[in-house]
Amino acid sequence: MDFRGQRILCLGDVMLDRFQYGRIDRISPEAPVPVVRVVDSRAMLGGAGNVARNIVSLGGEAVLVGLVGEDAAGREVASLIAASPGLVDANVRSAARPTIAKTRIIAGHQHVVRLDEEVTEGVSAADAAAARARVSEMLPGCRALVISDYAKGLLSAEVVGHAIAEARKLGLPVLVDPKRDDFAFYRGATVLTPNLRELRAAARRPVETDEEVAEAARALMLEAEAGAILVTRSEKGMLLVEAGGGAQAVPAHAREVFDVSGAGDTVIAVVALAVAAGQALPRAMRIANAAAGVVVGKLGTATLDIAELAAAVEADAGEDAEVAGKVVASAGQALSVVEGWRRRGLEVGFTNGCFDILHRGHVTMLQAARAKCDRLVVALNTDESVARLKGPGRPVNALEDRQAVIAALQSVDLVLSFAEDTPLDLITRLGPDVLFKGADYTEDQVVGGEVVRARGGRVALIDLVPGRSTTNIIARSRAMAG
Repeated sequence: MDFRGQRILCLGDVMLDRFQYGRIDRISPEAPVPVVRVVDSRAMLGGAGNVARNIVSLGGEAVLVGLVGEDAAGREVASLIAASPGLVDANVRSAARPTIAKTRIIAGHQHVVRLDEEVTEGVSAADAAAARARVSEMLPGCRALVISDYAKGLLSAEVVGHAIAEARKLGLPVLVDPKRDDFAFYRGATVLTPNLRELRAAARRPVETDEEVAEAARALMLEAEAGAILVTRSEKGMLLVEAGGGAQAVPAHAREVFDVSGAGDTVIAVVALAVAAGQALPRAMRIANAAAGVVVGKLGTATLDIAELAAAVEADAGEDAEVAGKVVASAGQALSVVEGWRRRGLEVGFTNGCFDILHRGHVTMLQAARAKCDRLVVALNTDESVARLKGPGRPVNALEDRQAVIAALQSVDLVLSFAEDTPLDLITRLGPDVLFKGADYTEDQVVGGEVVRARGGRVALIDLVPGRSTTNIIARSRAMAG
């Protein structure tokens, strides 16, 4: 999890979060309200600013595009940004609109009251145009766009549509934390990250069980033409639904909950960094889930550093999570991961096969292939494809089981499937640097070899372990049963 150099543009409602910490010793004689004796005061960036804070605290870089007023709170926002290395101030200054400020009074670990200073109607045409221009100016050179919508007036249809279109032109992933009950407002987003209440409001249907959440997410994804929806569900953890794929859930990992303020900001910040760094969405979800478990154990709109995140991920990691995080549902998702690796200068290898009954020959070949590249992608024939190639009765193991077994190997970094008889289309789309095949082939027989060599890659033949094959295993099993 090295997020250095990952530059993310954060567009949305920027706020100043003030916290007054104190204790309650008595009730006021003037009215039946508690008297809070203030012992500490803090101020920090909130809203989209908190997303940016989380990004830089984890080693990334953030460009913050929001709107602040020409007032004391706006100057305090500018001062906080200036004091944050890695955070670029690209906010629009408005002479007609105040800076959003929220003051929370906290006694012990309890919120007593919150004071909001804000104007929520739409911003002026001039301010909206300035925000669009700032996005166009600052987005080149970024690795992802985060849209943090707090429904405070900046994110009009024109601003959101412009930002998503600009990101798409640059081939950047777009991650949205939505606040509207019409997800089509964010049409074209790569990932939407609603909480359960927001999902229920948009879907207008029950979302109590995993199945209901997944069905609601799929319907909303179609409306929004989105690639995925990641639902945060407080104590129930998170659930990810990807277009063309199934639903994956992870349980919450908070050890002790003190304050959930800003937890959603942490989630989208971590997912954006992970995706920008080349992680598949299931893996990004698990990293973000671990991060959320840390920040809710802190007071205020908290962040965490990379050491805290690494420790949380290590504590939460298990074999099942690691395996699931390697499997992607489509070529498009695989391409996003591969492009992330390539941006980091890593050499990507590719091999394919049925891998029906895993044996020593498979394991040896994959280990040898991984030793000759930095990352190894393995593509498996779907069940229907295996049946066409190997005949009736095959595969012995269904695709889901074959993927899980291959993904469990340390030598394998990414697993996906293809329904065609050959992986030529997949190889053409992913463009691996090295194409691996067993030495029972010659280089001119390897499907996709010409495509890889044409773009400067190479074909490598791996020696096989004699006498090891799925066909031989099946034949011996039948003879013994016999």
